[in-house]
Amino acid sequence: MKRVDPEPVPQRRSTRPVIDPPRERTFVGIPVSPGIAIGPVFGTSEPKAEITRFRIHAADIAAEGARLEAAIAQSRKQLGKLRGRLTVLPEESQSEIAPLIDAYIRMIGPSRLIRGVKRRIEETLLSAENAVATEAEAIAAAIVATSDAGKTAEDKASLRRQADEVREIGRRLVRNLTHAPFRSFAGLPDGAILFSEALRPADAALLDPSRLAGVATEEGGTDGHTAVMLRALGVPAVLGAAGVAHAVKPGDIVVVDGGAGTVVLNPSAITLTAARRAVTAFARERQRFARLRRMPAETEDRHIIELQANFELPIELPQIAQSGAVGIGLLRTEFLFMNRETVPDEDTQAETYRTVVEAMNGDPVTIRVLDWGGEKEIEALSAAGIVPDVADTNPALGMRGIRLLLRRPELFETQLAAILRAAATGPVRVLLPMVTNVAEVREAREIYERVARRLRRRGERLPDRLPPLGIMIETPGAALSADALALEADFFSIGTNDLTAYTLAVDRGESDVAELYDPLHPSVLRLIQFATEAALRMRKPVSVCGEMGGNPMLTPLLMGLGLRSFSMNASAVPRVKQVVRSVGIDDCARFARRVMEQSDPAVIRAMVAGFGKPGG
Repeated sequence: MKRVDPEPVPQRRSTRPVIDPPRERTFVGIPVSPGIAIGPVFGTSEPKAEITRFRIHAADIAAEGARLEAAIAQSRKQLGKLRGRLTVLPEESQSEIAPLIDAYIRMIGPSRLIRGVKRRIEETLLSAENAVATEAEAIAAAIVATSDAGKTAEDKASLRRQADEVREIGRRLVRNLTHAPFRSFAGLPDGAILFSEALRPADAALLDPSRLAGVATEEGGTDGHTAVMLRALGVPAVLGAAGVAHAVKPGDIVVVDGGAGTVVLNPSAITLTAARRAVTAFARERQRFARLRRMPAETEDRHIIELQANFELPIELPQIAQSGAVGIGLLRTEFLFMNRETVPDEDTQAETYRTVVEAMNGDPVTIRVLDWGGEKEIEALSAAGIVPDVADTNPALGMRGIRLLLRRPELFETQLAAILRAAATGPVRVLLPMVTNVAEVREAREIYERVARRLRRRGERLPDRLPPLGIMIETPGAALSADALALEADFFSIGTNDLTAYTLAVDRGESDVAELYDPLHPSVLRLIQFATEAALRMRKPVSVCGEMGGNPMLTPLLMGLGLRSFSMNASAVPRVKQVVRSVGIDDCARFARRVMEQSDPAVIRAMVAGFGKPGG
């Protein structure tokens, strides 16, 4: 009997669509806080506050004023709670963030913003929220719209921070007036990476670094308060990554590289493996830098190099303390005069300087007296009639720095008196900005000594020997007359930012000519060399405090030119120290001689990049 095999059963095809794995995408932003974070996405947004653009009746002025006062009181209460919450953060983070919260609280007092809002309600019959939004934006726009001429990167960053502070307080008042909810971080899982279109300083203050892996936003930059806070929290962060917040979905896995400024969405297995290795490498680097903090900045042939920190805002003090810097090489005092209705008096200034000097625990502090220029809007100076309301046509070449202080000796004397009183608590040096001739130094010293005599007659405790009085070398005129200036000044501080701008007639903030701003231009290097040699011949201390001082690639060249003291952003200290400890002075001197024989900036850049490498 013939066997019949059963017919094969037809296989049923799956109707499910084949889903390809998500494609890896990389977004590039601004690196603001180093470190590598790997984790799932947690998105957060803030409901928009709707501002009804309406006018009120004259009979409603009092009612709108009462609404404003209620919003101010509510904002003050919120900020007070926020400040109290900082106690859960590490001590160094508290010290950085608390001063900004305090500044917000002061700004909802009898400030320029609140006065302007009340005036708009009373005189133009705007609703309270309309008046707040209009006035806050007007003040912020006026701050950032000041003349660009002669403005350094530090000046521009400071102006942007001031404008952001005003906008932040305006935003808070508007949300309280319109009862719009604030951003919430409830439900943030451990190890997640926070994504948002923008993150404001008050939002950053709410973050718990023990739970949060990293941060990525579409807006923001490296020099804003949010960036400062994220660095204080030690959270890897990339800001200004266009499109990133709209590309991710909750639960997506991402890699945030806060050092490179990249955000990788849906990383491949290869990318994830590399990221995990980078996490390990970064941890080792941090351990190495932590060990460097306790080591001297000493070259291989045992030359000690002084590495100090620049200081612009009180929130930077903890970072300076952790950096391994041996003092403050440039304390910019402009922050004391910003966002105030009146010029700070002698007692206020003395207490601020004393706090910084005591915090440095015996390390020296170099305090630069007020360096006002027409591009810096300082309301207190305008209100007192010390400076004009309208900036000079070209503020970089006008009444700024020591020129203004000598014209208004009452302002200069008050600041000198405060600094001298603070000097009784620790080593201090006094630095004069924008000096261009010998007569300015002589006149400033006469005022300095006169103030000291007056304080002693008043019974104030001062150092037996007055703190050294030094000058900034930041113009070609000052550099070329350094021989004569060294006879009058106790020390030099070379400000390479302004020196480069004035020498090359370039404002690097102007995009059309920014590529011409080159600190390695032979003319700039020769001016640095000339000023350094003039100081050394007279046995006067000389340091560099511009951005060149914090660039590790330039450290061997500057040491080869004779510099032994550098002041920089605190974050740059470990990397510069690492370079210092890896080179010898003789090698640096030979290298500098070869560089100074060159006339082509491109050749010089290649030489600098190749130093220490085979054939370099």
